[in-house]
Amino acid sequence: MNSENPESTRKGRPRLHPSTELCRALREALRENANPEKAPGMQAYMKSEMPYLGVQTPALKAVCRKVFAAHSLKAQKRWLDTILAIWRNADYREERYAAIRLGEHSAYDDFRTLEALPCYEEMIVDGAWWDYVDAIAPRLVGGLLTRYPGETKELMLEWAHSSDIWKRRTSIICQLKFKDATDVDLLRACIEPSIDHSEFFLRKAIGWALREYAKTDPDEVIAYVTENAHRLSALSKREALRIIIRSGRIDVVP
Repeated sequence: MNSENPESTRKGRPRLHPSTELCRALREALRENANPEKAPGMQAYMKSEMPYLGVQTPALKAVCRKVFAAHSLKAQKRWLDTILAIWRNADYREERYAAIRLGEHSAYDDFRTLEALPCYEEMIVDGAWWDYVDAIAPRLVGGLLTRYPGETKELMLEWAHSSDIWKRRTSIICQLKFKDATDVDLLRACIEPSIDHSEFFLRKAIGWALREYAKTDPDEVIAYVTENAHRLSALSKREALRIIIRSGRIDVVP
């Protein structure tokens, strides 16, 4: 990460004004906690072109807590610029994980407004892999859906039809943590454009979203899967009904 030169290198992007102190402290702390023996295995598991330092999740969380506490950000733009500077200038995947953690840090709850959406969208589209998207969708985009349901719902319906599979996946799984607050009509509408899609990560997302909602309303999920049994992939149906079958409510996948 080149925290000394944090502006975007992509043509057309405005110059960023991040906290270079936070960026530098994070970079140094992550490297101090690197485990070169773990790094190759982590990279291979994630099928990542970007290398790892070998910083595992507990150590990453501890680094982020310490660095973020020591370098408070007072303005929303400073916070967003710092997230994007870490993200864009990352040399290692853990740095991008840290950027996401800065995005969800409790100290910046008031900053998580619709103004943050372009930042989230950039990370989703640029990251283009499940480990990034599966953190950003429920924890960041989902938070906006709770706070700004009208505007965010409209955007999720748009993303559900996107040519970018990761925006589609986001629309499907953004309500994972909603439980009985789940907007079932929105969930159905976001699944619909991808229900016949052959892409593994969309099929998996459909099954995952339905499985989570099955913990709240198993009858709704059984009805939905039965109604769409001829369209849903075997993977989506199996994932959606896993808990229900285990509970003995039904015996087989439709």
